[in-house]
Amino acid sequence: MKPTQILLADDHHIILDGLKVVLSNNDNMQVAGMVTNGNEVLEFARKYPIDLVVLDINMPELDGISCARILKKELPHIKIIILTMYPQKSFVNEIVKIGIDGCLLKNNTGKELITAIKRVMGGQAYFDHLKAFSDDKDEVIRFKLTPREIEIIKAISNGLKSEEIAEQLFISPHTVLTHRKNILKKLGVNNTNQLIKYATKQQII
Repeated sequence: MKPTQILLADDHHIILDGLKVVLSNNDNMQVAGMVTNGNEVLEFARKYPIDLVVLDINMPELDGISCARILKKELPHIKIIILTMYPQKSFVNEIVKIGIDGCLLKNNTGKELITAIKRVMGGQAYFDHLKAFSDDKDEVIRFKLTPREIEIIKAISNGLKSEEIAEQLFISPHTVLTHRKNILKKLGVNNTNQLIKYATKQQII
């Protein structure tokens, strides 16, 4: 039986190395490659035959959500497991809509990743720890932001202009500008620099 070909994507090399060590102990799984941003994920997936991507949610150039959305549109046969540090149920609802196959908190990787991969490759979803995720009300109280607004903040933090964000998220530039205005108003900040500082402090990015 051919080993499951897995692409690892995270902008921290220490995380990539750790995940590779975990997977290398399983004969049925093989790390086909390791990349550090969403654009590299797409380039690799388009070029090489892979079965599954373990995808960090917060990466430069192209974030995990946007990358997953494109992957599911272009290469729907590829399974996707998202890694996140942000345990919010509305975030999970967002990735389920996209068609992502599983989600793990970064502090739960290791043996659980092996379990998640086996289940996902068997045609099932893996969202086993939703009880550990904050509910939508808690998230609204903490961030006052929707998942889409958080997504746009991350794109802004990566230096993308409104037109680029619109193209990346498949929405209009006007919609992006509206989101930007709403974000500044909700968070009580006046400009992009203040927004990024706030988002960094609150661990949104």
